[in-house]
Amino acid sequence: MLIGYARTSTLDQKAGFETQLEELAVQGCEKVFKEQVSSVDVTAREQLSQALEFIREGDTLVVTKLDRLARSVAHLLSILNELEGKGAALKIVNLGIDTSTPTGRLMLTVLGGIAEFERGIMLERQREGIAKAKAQGKYKGRKPTARAKADKVLKLRSEGVGPSEIAQRLGIGRASVYRIMSSQKEQLP
Repeated sequence: MLIGYARTSTLDQKAGFETQLEELAVQGCEKVFKEQVSSVDVTAREQLSQALEFIREGDTLVVTKLDRLARSVAHLLSILNELEGKGAALKIVNLGIDTSTPTGRLMLTVLGGIAEFERGIMLERQREGIAKAKAQGKYKGRKPTARAKADKVLKLRSEGVGPSEIAQRLGIGRASVYRIMSSQKEQLP
């Protein structure tokens, strides 16, 4: 039995999601598991877990692209081991890879390693770019979250700083300062 798995990272990726579902239908998948969640949090991928649970000996898990299935070589190999343990295979349509053959398994492992290497290089370049921008005073980092800003407001207020001064120091409106202060009062017992 061919079992399909389709995934996009966000709900906004409708066209990509529909394209995957159409391709899985063309491949002849009798059952398709689908979800729209990030691959970073592999614990949240319930449909993938269900697909792996559903698969039986002789079945093949079909995905349209490798990046729809696994984020790293370690995760990919974990999935492959689980499939092999059940006597099942993996087919990746856009790469023409079918792990029911030794060549298919070798090619998948090599491609997965290259993908992980590329990602590592990209992250290294990103870190270097951030370090360079910081050294030049161009990198400010991420904007503070609402919670971080609220914490700063409450800290300054506890130090006796007035709402107008807090607003000026933090670059926010006085109304925001009052809103944060009133929400804090509501949370107190």
